[in-house]
Amino acid sequence: MIALFTRIFIKDSENTASPAVRQAYGMLCGAVGIGLNLLLFAGKCFAGLLSGSIAITADAFNNLSDAGSSIITLIGFKMAGQKPDPNHPFGHGRIEYLSGLLVSLLILLMALELIKSSIGKILHPGELVFSPVIAVILLVSILVKGYMALYNTRIGKRIDSAAMKATATDSLSDMLATTAVLVATLVSHYTRLSIDGYCGVLVGLFILYAGFQAARDTINPLLGQAPDPAFVEQIETIVMSYAPILGIHDLIVHNYGPGRTLISLHAEVPAEGDLLELHDTIDLAEHRLREELGCSAVIHMDPVCIHDEETQRLKIMAKHIINTIDERLTLHDFRVVAGPTHTNLIFDVVTPYDFDYTDAELVELINRRLKEQDERYFAVIDVDKQLI
Repeated sequence: MIALFTRIFIKDSENTASPAVRQAYGMLCGAVGIGLNLLLFAGKCFAGLLSGSIAITADAFNNLSDAGSSIITLIGFKMAGQKPDPNHPFGHGRIEYLSGLLVSLLILLMALELIKSSIGKILHPGELVFSPVIAVILLVSILVKGYMALYNTRIGKRIDSAAMKATATDSLSDMLATTAVLVATLVSHYTRLSIDGYCGVLVGLFILYAGFQAARDTINPLLGQAPDPAFVEQIETIVMSYAPILGIHDLIVHNYGPGRTLISLHAEVPAEGDLLELHDTIDLAEHRLREELGCSAVIHMDPVCIHDEETQRLKIMAKHIINTIDERLTLHDFRVVAGPTHTNLIFDVVTPYDFDYTDAELVELINRRLKEQDERYFAVIDVDKQLI
């Protein structure tokens, strides 16, 4: 069904890098989700009233909340697709993350309500009524929720949407919840064992866990998570394909929502090179990043001396010193300023977040090791953190 609607309503559906196409996918899935969840709510309400099962009735209202979640997803994609304006120059893409977070909060709320009502059912059990109609309604609900989880997962991956993935998690938890309800109903009918409330608690705990997982996946981009290593590798491959560029560092990825990424980095270039030619190379790299990765790029040129033998010797020595401290340490922007009484070695050191030393302790240690080589050496160091 979704595939048919995609062909009918979404033009250029394969161009998922386009914000307009992503918006169309999100709104389509939201609209279909609203319709299916309302139908499931009506069917389960009827089955719950007919059987007297608190688990079935709670599951019905869970579907009603899912319809609300689909409305949030639809509105979220609509708002996220708005064009940039003076107050939001990078667009409104992060609204998609906020809509996913709201869906996650609704999942958590319904899980708590289900656990509460199920505990009441354990304390005050009642007789359940079973009929083939109830079993058919629940079975259809399981199949529909499985289908919803499938298409939300597939499209969530296709357009890389945290909101769609949260909705897929919700649908999967609902499918398992309804399966547990069906099992409880059948067990109660054939064995007279009242496990309705216990199944409700187990289902509620599972949904609670799924809600926390979905919330984490939507909060991380809002907080500013580390870039995907595969994306970083693509950036490095593109930039380093230009011969004059010797290395890159200080890469920062700014995520303003799916399809709205800004990157900045420093590129080391030969200090002896022609400035205009190097600038042209940097421009080419920026344009290629925009065309191939769909992101805006700003590249800063860092000139480095590659033909001065003394500078290269001191750089190798500095690398050896920091690697004896921790082999994960790297350096960049190495320069030498020689004076009559001392020689400044100026460079940046990149450390991992779980590094044992403070920045001040590291700088002091490197200076001490350098002075063991020659009393005239003095390190001027900036300490950076490793992004990935």
